[in-house]
Amino acid sequence: MSASNDLRPRPQLPSGRPESSVGPLVAAVAGLALVALCDVFSLVAGFRLRAVIDGDGGFLTAGQQDLDAAASLYDTAARYQVIVYLPAAIAFIVWFFRMRRATGLMAPDRFRNGPGWAIGAWLIPLANLWMPYRIAVDMWGAATPLPAEGERFRARLWPVNLWWGLFVLSILVNRFAGTKYRNAETLAEIRDGVGQYMAADVLHVVAAAAAMYFAVRLSTMQRLKAAEGPYGPAVAKETAA
Repeated sequence: MSASNDLRPRPQLPSGRPESSVGPLVAAVAGLALVALCDVFSLVAGFRLRAVIDGDGGFLTAGQQDLDAAASLYDTAARYQVIVYLPAAIAFIVWFFRMRRATGLMAPDRFRNGPGWAIGAWLIPLANLWMPYRIAVDMWGAATPLPAEGERFRARLWPVNLWWGLFVLSILVNRFAGTKYRNAETLAEIRDGVGQYMAADVLHVVAAAAAMYFAVRLSTMQRLKAAEGPYGPAVAKETAA
């Protein structure tokens, strides 16, 4: 079937060389990987601190020297987490903004707000727990190929939902753990606070992996749609025939 025999109107994607998002994607994935590595380091340090507090017999006794060394290692891991998080967050938001601009050219009618909100949404307290997710959903829908004639448009959003659910949950658990750890006065309370932080670290690692998958998958979808057209590879082959 040739293009001239197809009576269905086909929306056209913007012409010209698309802006490359490979560099921002690599930076975002590298930042997320580094964050996950620091979280793993924090987990190891947390296990060591809890082991020192518990002691061999589990009676919440610890030698001062061993306790100081374990606490120092745990504090070092926490500092690494803080140092790495900001540049990683900036790299991810830069990729997020670039991807919003690229997908916005494909389907501008799918977006509720302008491209600037891909940055601003992260900076508004409370709203940053929801608005970036809505933008991500819009980008995912814009990068999803249009359905064939007679089919319903349906974007499979589980990668977006998985990433955002884990991200928000990790933030909430981390805040709860921080409150418990700061208010700890006894060794038992410190041990429990470290345990809460370790749960948050596990969630951080899984959320980082989900964010990497989301970023790579969305970038791949965007590039394929830009190269093959709005209806995907099957229609692209039909048009070329």
